[in-house]
Amino acid sequence: MLVMRPAQMADLAEVQRLAADSPIGVTSLPDDADRLRDKIAASEASFAAEVSFNGEESYFFVLEDSETQRLVGCSAIVASAGYSEPFYSFRNETFVHASRELKIHNKIHVLSQCHDLTGNSLLTSFYMVPEMVGSAWSELTSRARLLFMANHPERFADSVVTEIVGYSDDNGDSPFWDAIGRNFFDINYAEAERLCGIKSRTFLAELMPHYPIYVPLLPDEAQEAMGQVHPRAQITFDILMREGFETDHYIDIFDGGPTLHARVSGIRSIAHSRVVPVKLDSAASDVVKGARPYLVANAQLQDYRAVLLELDWVPGKPVTLSLEAAEALGVGEGASVRLVAV
Repeated sequence: MLVMRPAQMADLAEVQRLAADSPIGVTSLPDDADRLRDKIAASEASFAAEVSFNGEESYFFVLEDSETQRLVGCSAIVASAGYSEPFYSFRNETFVHASRELKIHNKIHVLSQCHDLTGNSLLTSFYMVPEMVGSAWSELTSRARLLFMANHPERFADSVVTEIVGYSDDNGDSPFWDAIGRNFFDINYAEAERLCGIKSRTFLAELMPHYPIYVPLLPDEAQEAMGQVHPRAQITFDILMREGFETDHYIDIFDGGPTLHARVSGIRSIAHSRVVPVKLDSAASDVVKGARPYLVANAQLQDYRAVLLELDWVPGKPVTLSLEAAEALGVGEGASVRLVAV
C-alpha cells in the first residue's frame, strides 16, 4: 500500500533519488544532500513544534510503498512564504499612457517585481516518479497536504500560493530567462536554477530589475513563455486548478511560470472534506464493488498518514475500513479520519 507520511532523516537517500530526477526549476527539491538534509531536519522540527500561528515552519511529506519502503513521490508546505527571506514575484499590471492633445490612449502590459505574496502559505516540492504521473497517486501526493492543512488550520495562513515551473526546452534554456535574467547574470537558466537550489533564490532576485518591465519590448518567444507550464509540471498545475486555485496575476521572476493563488476556505479538498468516525471490519476489502476512490487522512501531527482507498461511504455515516487500511492510517475503532473524493 502507498502511504503518505512526514519525511524522516532515514529517507535522505531516497529523497535525493527523487530530487535528481525532478525538473529544472524545482529549486525547493535540489539534488544536494546537505540541502535536503536541512530540509528534512527543518520539517521534523516543525512537526514536533507547538504552533499557534504560521511562522517559519515547513512540512515535508513523502509517498512510500509500505511493502518495499521505496519512495515514489513527495510534496511540502511552507507555512509562511518570505518568512526568512524575501519572496519575489512579477505582478502582471497594466499601465495607461495617454495624451489628450494627440487623442491617444494606450494600455501597456508591464511586469513589476513585488513581495505581494509574502506571508501566504506555500505549496512546494511536488514530485512523482514518471510511471505514476497522472494517476490517482498524484492526487494523493498533492492533495493530502491540503487535508493536513484542514486538520491544523492554526499552522497556516488564510491564503495559499504555489509557483509552477515555467517553460524551458530540452537543453534547459528558458526564453523568459534569456530575455530578462540573463542580462544581469552571464549564466544560463539551468545554472541559475541550480544555484538557487543550492544557495537561495534571494541573492539572484535582488539583482533583478526593480523597475517595471514593459512586456511589448520583450522578444516574442519570451512573451509567449509567460504563464506557460513546463510539461513535467502540468500534472500539479491541473490538480491545483481543479482545487480552485487561480492564475494570471503573478508569474515567476526567473522562468515566467504561473504563480497560483487561492483562499484556504475555497480550496476543494479543504471545503469539501469531511471528518467521520471509523468503523473496523475484519472482513472488509480494500476493493469494494460499486465504491469510488477517496483520499483518507488521520488527524495526527507527527504521525500523519494519508492513503487512497476505494470506499462505499454514505455521507453522515461512519466510514468502514479494512484492518490493513486502518493500520496504514494508524487509527482504531471510533477514531476520526478526514476524507474527500478523488
